[in-house]
Amino acid sequence: MTDSNTTDFTNPSTFILLGIPGLEAAHVWISIPFCTMFAIAVLGNFTILFIVKTEPSLHEPMYYFLCMLAVTNLILCTSTLPKMLANFWFNSKEINFNACLTQMYFTHCFSVMESGICVAMAFDHYVAICDPLRHSTILTNPMVAKMGLAVVLRSSIFILPFPFLVRHWPYCTTNIIPQPYCLHIAVAKLACADTHVSTFYGLFVTFCVTGLDGIFIAVSYTQILRAIFSLPTKDARLKTFETCVSHLCVILAFYIPRLFISLMYRFAQNVPLPFHVLIANVYLLVPPMLNPIIYGVRTKKIRVRLLRLFTHKGA
Repeated sequence: MTDSNTTDFTNPSTFILLGIPGLEAAHVWISIPFCTMFAIAVLGNFTILFIVKTEPSLHEPMYYFLCMLAVTNLILCTSTLPKMLANFWFNSKEINFNACLTQMYFTHCFSVMESGICVAMAFDHYVAICDPLRHSTILTNPMVAKMGLAVVLRSSIFILPFPFLVRHWPYCTTNIIPQPYCLHIAVAKLACADTHVSTFYGLFVTFCVTGLDGIFIAVSYTQILRAIFSLPTKDARLKTFETCVSHLCVILAFYIPRLFISLMYRFAQNVPLPFHVLIANVYLLVPPMLNPIIYGVRTKKIRVRLLRLFTHKGA
């Protein structure tokens, strides 16, 4: 073993990203679905942004929040996938220490930001269904901008301790990360110091930030469902509920993998490492890929504008 892996160094110059340990021989094949999902995510989210920007009838709070979600998804997947694909295709495993911290910060920050945007969208649905007459006066453009700014500031502040904690520790055993990208808990496990502060803070962010978001969303939808079931006809109830289906699908696609990976990393020690890594990649790739598809298929205004766009191109 080299000296860089056995001697004490507070800040290693580089980390080594293994990709998917145990499946190195299949990296090229594994990269095919990853690259496909990445391409769909980038194309889909840019399409959402283009359609909302060019269609004046979509300049409403719901679609502004959808644009925020699209930007978040784009940054989330582009902060990790290019390096991951370089690893799979060109065996480019090294990552600079500061680049690793930056990647870690962006990954966690924009993940928390996505959670906050889901809360904002839930509030938009709550006002639209439970208090429709005041929707336009409550969710004005300045209010939407303030909500977006609050989501960004909250995410930035809560995730800021992660890279500072990681930079503070010594790394005296190895600089090899058994992942294709830098995650806070994966880097923390390499430190030869007491990292309980990092573990507890990570749990705090998971349960007290994302958990509170989940509670707020649950409360919002409890009130929404009460309002829906109070409608006089079945058709009215179904039509109103359909306006929430896209958002509910986005919430499930985001929260289920995130909760699963957070609990698995901390408590499921007997789960094979390749499965750990694959779930971590699903957590990053699936929501950015699915969100534009869900809204493109389920939202009539976006679907009509998209069909019109392709029809004009065909003509």
